[in-house]
Amino acid sequence: MNWKTNVRICYGLLTAVLLTRGAAAQTRSLESIATLKFYAAAQGNSFAVGTSPNSVVFDGSSIWVANGPSRSIIKFRASDGAKIGTFATPDFATAMAFDGANIWVANPHQHSVAKLRASDGANLGSFQVGLNPGGGIAFDGANIWVSNAFDNTVTKLRARDGTPEGTFPTGVGPAGVAFDGANIWVVNNTDDTVTKLRARDGALLGTFPTGHGPRKVALAPASRSPIRLAIALQKCGPAMA
Repeated sequence: MNWKTNVRICYGLLTAVLLTRGAAAQTRSLESIATLKFYAAAQGNSFAVGTSPNSVVFDGSSIWVANGPSRSIIKFRASDGAKIGTFATPDFATAMAFDGANIWVANPHQHSVAKLRASDGANLGSFQVGLNPGGGIAFDGANIWVSNAFDNTVTKLRARDGTPEGTFPTGVGPAGVAFDGANIWVVNNTDDTVTKLRARDGALLGTFPTGHGPRKVALAPASRSPIRLAIALQKCGPAMA
C-alpha cells in the first residue's frame, strides 16, 4: 500500500468522524432547544415561590416565576435554584415573555403589560393593550404580542419602546400565544380553536379546531414536519395539532 493510498484512507476516516460528530452535535442542539436545557441544571428539587404561581419563563440563565395575587415575580438562577430577587409588579402577575433583555408581564386589571429589565428587575414602564390581558404573551424578535381575553383580540407592541403596532381579531377568549418564526398562533379558550396570524401584518391565515378549552400553546420540534404545535387543553390533557 503506497503513501497516496494511506492518505486517501486517513482522509476518508477523518471525514467520517467529522460528519458523525456534526450530526451528533446537531441532534444535541435540537434537543437542547426543545427542552431549554443548555447545562447541568438543578433537577429533582423544589423552590418556594409566591401565592398562586401561574407562569414561568426562561431568559437564558435564569427562571422567572409569576406569582399572581402576590403581585410579584421571582428570579431564580437556573443552574441551582438560588433566588436572585423578587420584584414587584403593578398588578396580578400572570403571563410573561422574555425579549432578549426584558421580562414582559401582563397586568390583567390595568389592561396593560409591564416591561421589567431582566438584569435587575427595574420597571421600565407599562403599556396599554386590550381588556383583560394575561392569557398569553409572545416575542417575535421585534414585537410583543398580548392576548386580550375580553376583547377577542391580540395586541402587537414594538418591544423597543412599547409603541402599538396594531390590534387584530382572534377567536373567542384568546389565551396562550406562540411565535413559529413567521406567524403568531393564539389559542381561543372559549370556542376551542387556534388562530394563525401573519406576524408581519397581523393578517388572518386561518382558524383551526382544537380540543376542549385550550389554554397554552408552544412550538414543538418535529423531524419531518416544519411546524408542530403543542396545545395544552383545560380538561383533556395535552394534545398535538
